[in-house]
Amino acid sequence: MLHHLTFILGGAASGKSAYAEGLVISTGRPRTYIATAQPFDAEMRRKIADHRSARGPDWTTVEAPLDPTAALAAQVPAGIVLLDCVTLWLTNVLLADRDVELACHGLLAALTACPCPVVVVSNEVGQGIVPDTALSRRFRTAQGHLNQRLARQADRVVAVMAGLPLALKGDLP
Repeated sequence: MLHHLTFILGGAASGKSAYAEGLVISTGRPRTYIATAQPFDAEMRRKIADHRSARGPDWTTVEAPLDPTAALAAQVPAGIVLLDCVTLWLTNVLLADRDVELACHGLLAALTACPCPVVVVSNEVGQGIVPDTALSRRFRTAQGHLNQRLARQADRVVAVMAGLPLALKGDLP
């Protein structure tokens, strides 16, 4: 069953992105990958290039590190979108000193208005130690609140741990 909004979260290197990509591919729909990473250094440039190469040519990639709303609005009903990931997006918003609440509200509205199904990937950041800097604590709180809002809005929520999906809301495909 295809849901309008599927929210996938897990820890770093948990397999959440691979699971999300497989889910999107399994629909057989034309697929768009909205990427939020920014290549600030050589390592990140290599990582982005490796991910793009691994996805292959059957994806349309849209780079949207600060504002994925336009990319979501430009979709067509027959397609499907993977937004990966809102954790990097929120980091970019914070570091750009933008209004976090306004940005999150805009993202949530754009997800609702998107004319095709969307799969959103995020990191679960609340299970670790309390960060030692004010910016890190602000980020953790903002990400936790955004994850809660996404989970409420989503038709399906899946946690991925060690590559294994666990349905938190809705069904597993």
